[in-house]
Amino acid sequence: MRLHVLSLLLGAAVALAGCALTPPPEASDIRQRSLPNLQVPAQWATPEATPARVVDNWLASFNDPQLDALVREALAYNADLAVAAARVEQAAGYARLAGSAIYPTVNLLARGGGKLGGDNTGLSGVGLFAGWELDLWGRARSASAAGSTQYESALLDAEYARQSIAALVAKSWILAIEARLQLALATDIVRAADRNVGLADDRLRVGKGDEYDQALARASSETFRDAARQLTFGHRQALRALETLLGRYPAATVATAAAIPPMPPPVPTGLPSELLERRPDVIAAQRRVAAAFHRVAEARAARLPKIALTAGVSSVSSELFVLQSHDNPVVSLGANITAPIFNGWALEAQVDIRTAEEKLAAAEYGRIGLRAFNEVESALSAGFSADEGEAILTRAVASNARSLELAEVRFKVGAGDLRAVLQQSIALFSAQTSLLRAQSERRVQRINLYLALGGSFEPVPPAPTGQPPQATLK
Repeated sequence: MRLHVLSLLLGAAVALAGCALTPPPEASDIRQRSLPNLQVPAQWATPEATPARVVDNWLASFNDPQLDALVREALAYNADLAVAAARVEQAAGYARLAGSAIYPTVNLLARGGGKLGGDNTGLSGVGLFAGWELDLWGRARSASAAGSTQYESALLDAEYARQSIAALVAKSWILAIEARLQLALATDIVRAADRNVGLADDRLRVGKGDEYDQALARASSETFRDAARQLTFGHRQALRALETLLGRYPAATVATAAAIPPMPPPVPTGLPSELLERRPDVIAAQRRVAAAFHRVAEARAARLPKIALTAGVSSVSSELFVLQSHDNPVVSLGANITAPIFNGWALEAQVDIRTAEEKLAAAEYGRIGLRAFNEVESALSAGFSADEGEAILTRAVASNARSLELAEVRFKVGAGDLRAVLQQSIALFSAQTSLLRAQSERRVQRINLYLALGGSFEPVPPAPTGQPPQATLK
């Protein structure tokens, strides 16, 4: 009779445990909850944006083998990526741990206790015991689902970290090249300023100049020399920043290219409505909301009774006294129920904590989503502004170079003074410096746009499987 009742209880419990969990909210529901004041436009606000589908493999658009090699090196040795990889491993372990509660537990107990045994009981035997908590209310399955979605989130965060490091290496590479070119430009300007000093000395010696021009030329030369000193420091700092990303010692010895890479072709930007479904960091935030949802369900189920089935087989003997039962081995089947009565409102507090964590995850999703839209619009605007700026500064450099040439001719023939030459030299140096900055900025903003759009730097981005390692019996 007892076995019949136990069988009925087991059947009913298994049927209840097989009920499906309540699914987490859909992405559209999370967006509505997290971003209630957001109205996503049909097109990007920057009118020059191209609504074609976003493509991957943006790194190849720079056609720079040296840059490709540096990105590969950073992916292998960057310290931040090592942290991200460790977090993925940690999340996988937590997922296995959470999933293990679904399975039965089996334990082996053995002991020996002869006449001279340490416990003086003389008992010896072996037993195999199994227990299985029936997941009637979905507590264990909710914990397992939370672990799985948290693992997915860690994978997506790691992928976005890879994309961010690749973009940061590319930007640091371009900025290091710019710093090198700025230093070379400053060195040329110092040489020109020194020539002006020599010319002022010669004019003073032959009686065609004065000490004012000589002092002015020397002051200008020292000013340019100080600018070159600052640019030397900036160049070294740019190299150190790049080397740190590569996992190297920051010795400022990495070799850079002699010219900034050519500008890649225009970038298809897709539609604003597609952004939140494409960026790994946004999808990771969405998965964290789902994980928090499952943890709320787990906390609520923990307030309900727990039913566990037990089974065991054992054999016990003694050399010191006669056991009351001589049946060996002994097989047992049973069940137990545990219901929380009072625990100082700890379980209710746990539900409140998990609910607040779900709200926090949703708010974090909204923050990351808004940041994603802002990064795209900012990169688009900055990129097109830099395009216009480079065109303007190219013309300014040409005009200032011509003006300097005419000022030098006027000074040499005695029709002008040295001040005009020095002023025009400063103007040309400033225009050339600004032009280099604009050329670098165009490429940096292009990389920012690639990253903001969620396009991968690789031909085929690694897609997370969403399947964490399963708990296994060992």
